[in-house]
Amino acid sequence: MIYHDIQGLIDKAIEKELIEGSDEIYARNQVMSLLKIADFPDQTVEPTEDSIPNLIDKIVDYAVENHIIEDVFDAKEILSANVMNCFVARPSVVNAIFKEKYAASPKAATDYFYALSKNNNYIQMNRIRKNIHFKAETGYGNLDITINLSKPEKDPEQIKRERALKQTISYPKCLLCIENEGYAGRTGYPARANHRVIKVPLGDENWYFQYSPYVYYNEHSILLAEEHRDMKIDKQAFERLVTFTEKFPHYFIGSNADLPIVGGSILSHDHYQAGNYEFAMTHAENAFSFLIPDFEHVSAAVLKWPLSVIRLQSENKSSLLEAADHILQTWKNYSDEQAAVHAFTDDTPHNTITPIARIREGSCELDLVLRNNRTSSDYPLGIFHPHADVHHIKKENIGLIEVMGLAVLPARLKDELQEIKNDLCGKPSNIADYHQEWANQIKDKYGTISSEEQAEDILQQELGLKFKRVLEDAGVFKEKAAFDRFIAALDT
Repeated sequence: MIYHDIQGLIDKAIEKELIEGSDEIYARNQVMSLLKIADFPDQTVEPTEDSIPNLIDKIVDYAVENHIIEDVFDAKEILSANVMNCFVARPSVVNAIFKEKYAASPKAATDYFYALSKNNNYIQMNRIRKNIHFKAETGYGNLDITINLSKPEKDPEQIKRERALKQTISYPKCLLCIENEGYAGRTGYPARANHRVIKVPLGDENWYFQYSPYVYYNEHSILLAEEHRDMKIDKQAFERLVTFTEKFPHYFIGSNADLPIVGGSILSHDHYQAGNYEFAMTHAENAFSFLIPDFEHVSAAVLKWPLSVIRLQSENKSSLLEAADHILQTWKNYSDEQAAVHAFTDDTPHNTITPIARIREGSCELDLVLRNNRTSSDYPLGIFHPHADVHHIKKENIGLIEVMGLAVLPARLKDELQEIKNDLCGKPSNIADYHQEWANQIKDKYGTISSEEQAEDILQQELGLKFKRVLEDAGVFKEKAAFDRFIAALDT
């Protein structure tokens, strides 16, 4: 019964330290109000023993069955977030606890906030566990491959409502604005009632730290500007990234590029992504080192990586930032006909950088990934973008996460790869037309496989190699000579 589920949720919230025992009556009454329940049994109610996400699902199911909410996606999401908001402290309290934990150590502070964001169901752990994740050796280290199954499909009624809705509301301005904190949500806009952010001053601005509701790696977090403004890669951005790593030395932080095609999915709000995770690119070896004139305190190297990456290291923060800005300004105006790199088409810029910062052995480190978003008649989606022969795997922009070596691949691949696996094992199959050529190549390479486990291993490896090709397409310099020409331009 619903009473048992409510009591189970309250007990779990106390166990996870979302609330204290003295908050029990208050929390119960808040949940009862949302469910339009006016009465609760006098006798002791045996709590349902389950996880918080599962208990929330049971409560939402009750609300649907009893016509408290309609059986549509957004209504269920809004109720779920509102129920959990009954167990989450106000933003001022969360920030105060974070500050207190930070005084002990930065890691203690992020551990607290990450646990809170999972326990209050803002990070959707039940959904995230559905993702398929494995590593594939490609010659550039073990690339991470994720097939994203965590984002639930919207039901037909939800889609119909969104299409019928004439959007006149502009609050919040976007999904990253600080006004999302505590926002109930609406048709076509996600529920954020249980969402909290942490104020993190950087330079003379306030920035805000939160976790991604659909984490793709450990402690996947977002740092967003207080002001709703466009993404911008400049010296100030580099300084913010390095300053953040000084505040949180156990985290890396990076930014999507600030131009279409090579940028992320949201270019309208300045933000960065961080986390406590080491990607394959973190461990990439130096292909060769070089000197940047006038920056003798900064070491520079080109990485052995499918994209074109310059790694800078220095114990002198000021010199590091000056060197990074010198590379950025040179690159923004750099053209190389032999490498198909044009800095501008008329007044439209094409060159920018995807930067990543971390602390390594006490020194500041910046990876600068050179990006170019020019298109051509042969490559209408982008010259340095996944080409047509890999679109059956990945057609979307190559953003920060992919740049570092983590593929976020579409959910359709789960079933489509199963059909290829069936074919490898000599079973009846229905391979999608756009996979057929690839499937034939795999079959020619390995023949018929008797073991499904072996076929699975083969497909994972081949998918990793395909993702390697995706990243190589995005690299602006395909050979060392082209990189040498750019390095020479740094001395002018």
